[in-house]
Amino acid sequence: MSSEGKINILVVGNGGREHALVWKLLQSPKVNHIYVAPGNGGTSNLEKVTNIPIGSTKEDFNKLVEFSVKNSIELVIPGPEQPLVDGISKFFQKVGIPVFGPSELAARMEGSKTFSKDFMKKYNIPTADYQNFTKYEEAYKYIENSKNNLVIKASGIAAGKGVLIPTNKQEAFDAIKEIMVDRAFGSAGDEVVIEEFLEGDELSILCISDGYTILDLPPAQDHKRIGDNDEGLNTGGMGAYAPAPIGTPSLLEKVRKEILQPTIDGMRKEGYPMVGCLFVGLMIDSNNVPKLSID
Repeated sequence: MSSEGKINILVVGNGGREHALVWKLLQSPKVNHIYVAPGNGGTSNLEKVTNIPIGSTKEDFNKLVEFSVKNSIELVIPGPEQPLVDGISKFFQKVGIPVFGPSELAARMEGSKTFSKDFMKKYNIPTADYQNFTKYEEAYKYIENSKNNLVIKASGIAAGKGVLIPTNKQEAFDAIKEIMVDRAFGSAGDEVVIEEFLEGDELSILCISDGYTILDLPPAQDHKRIGDNDEGLNTGGMGAYAPAPIGTPSLLEKVRKEILQPTIDGMRKEGYPMVGCLFVGLMIDSNNVPKLSID
């Protein structure tokens, strides 16, 4: 900590999310200096901010720790999901530097859709009906016998692009071939989740937790589809706005009671408490009933 009682922060990542985090952190009087690894053009032009030439992959974690110790970093904030899934938190915990982000075990909720869906089922958290598949032939047969509209999802992290929404069976067959055979999303497609298609409005909520209590931020809506009128492929996000009007006080209270708190309580009971920020993607049907979805 500096002589004025201010702290040095390391933000990990190189995207727009990290730029936004840095921009907001700079507004705090408690900040002395922010380093961004590796950062981007936006973060390079900010006062009291320095980009450093270290990446955010697992191979870079030891370098990040070494840099942080040498430069008196007192808080680390990973922006992307992948470093958290890869266990970045434990690298800094070993040297006593706090990380705002979940453990490697807790990050599986983001890193594996099959893991998170099975968790929802175990703790009776409302979500779409689903099946998990590791074999293309079994997934094909399931689609062949299904009478519902379906959503096909690569289980692993695919930068928001691993969700395919077919409009007919042939498109569904093409989707599992793209993921499981053609490997369009790499290892993220080692396993797929096939869900029932949920009709309704999308709602996104970020929830900060210490493993026991929850503090949800204003609800947002993403513009996911690449084309107008909700048409085209899903993307990593074509923009968002908050607060979303659909997130009424009564709906948010229902979400806290039926989804957020049961998730936090369940993760703690399983031995991997959520300490950090939990993202939940919801679908709200015509009866104002929320169900947890996964991107």
